[in-house]
Amino acid sequence: MTPPTPVRPARRPAGTAAGAVERATAALGRLRRGRLLHPAGRSFAAEVTMWGTPGPPTGVALLDDPGRYAAAVRLSRGTPTPEGWPDVLGLAVRVHLDSGRPFDLLVSSSGAAPVLRNLPLPRRGFTGTYSTIMGYRAARRRLWLAALADPEAVDLGSSLAAVAAAARTDAPRLVLAVASAVGPWRPVGQVTIGAQLAAREDAALAFDPVRNLPPDLRAAGPLAWLREQTYRGSRRARGATAQSGGSTAATV
Repeated sequence: MTPPTPVRPARRPAGTAAGAVERATAALGRLRRGRLLHPAGRSFAAEVTMWGTPGPPTGVALLDDPGRYAAAVRLSRGTPTPEGWPDVLGLAVRVHLDSGRPFDLLVSSSGAAPVLRNLPLPRRGFTGTYSTIMGYRAARRRLWLAALADPEAVDLGSSLAAVAAAARTDAPRLVLAVASAVGPWRPVGQVTIGAQLAAREDAALAFDPVRNLPPDLRAAGPLAWLREQTYRGSRRARGATAQSGGSTAATV
């Protein structure tokens, strides 16, 4: 008698977990009727100037080679708590690369020391250190990126209204920097903030910190997968795409 063929458990379709996270995030976004992450913010036209990497190159042409790029910047509150209260503050920079594909750099308020650079830390003021909680890989190198306070630039204040006022009266600047897991920050360029974008432009601006990267840089670590699905679900709830919005004309 031929033994019965064993019944194998059905294989889970590829991407089931990713789809579940995306759908859950989209549902929460629809309930909020806006951005799920960092809903309160202001967006500005900007210009990114790259000086080049001091010391050993990173292997990322955008960081290692001098250049100037039109950009858009969004400063935001994470929760958001009431204005003036501590919150995890966010800075998103969309750099319009010559290839036509944007580079989306998303950094959160953090500490400057190596042990604190990958931890989001609440604070009151928008002037300070912002770093990539998610690390990157360039070939075999592990990198972190940051936007640091420029000591010679105007203070951004502790509210979104103060940030907008600083942009109207001056051209606020932040210093872009790169570091290894334990090394010091190395300045590679600056972001100059220009005119505030209209509310509809702010609403349309959507970022993808995992896919919108230069070709020689990739997201690394377990947070990359979760971040990709979460941002995709948030965009889906708003009907936005990974390249929605962002002024290509820097007015600084």
